[in-house]
Amino acid sequence: MDDLIVKMISRIVIPFMIVYGIFIVLFGHISPGGGFSGGAILGAAMVLYTLSFSADVAMKKFPHSVSMKLESGGIWLYIIVGLVGILTADSFLSNQQGGFYIGNAGDLISAGMIPILTVGIGIKVASTMITLFHTIIEEEDHE
Repeated sequence: MDDLIVKMISRIVIPFMIVYGIFIVLFGHISPGGGFSGGAILGAAMVLYTLSFSADVAMKKFPHSVSMKLESGGIWLYIIVGLVGILTADSFLSNQQGGFYIGNAGDLISAGMIPILTVGIGIKVASTMITLFHTIIEEEDHE
C-alpha cells in the first residue's frame, strides 16, 4: 500500500500498540490480560506494519529466522519453567511447591512462575501471528 495517511497514522499508532502489548503481557497475572492477549496485540502491531509499509520492509525489520527463533524460545521458556517444577516438586508446573516466590496478591512481584509463563506465551503468540501472516503474503506473491 502506498498511502501517505496510512503510513503516518501507523507510525503514530504502532509504538503505542507495542507498549500496550508489553504491558498486557507483563501485568497479566494481576489484571485482565496475559500472554495470549498481549501477544496478539504485539503480533497485530507487526501485521499493521506489514500492511502499511510492505512485506519486504517488514521482513527486513523482523526476518523469518528471528520469528522462528522466538517461536521456539517462547515454548522452550514454558517447558523449562515446567521442568523446574518436576525437578523440585515432582509435578510439571508446580508453582509454590516448586520453590517459586508467591508474594502477596496484587503485588507486581507475585504469582510465582505465572509471570514467566505469560512472557513465554506472549512471545510465542506474537511470533506465530507474524510468521503466519508473512507466510500467507509470501504464498500470495508466488501465485
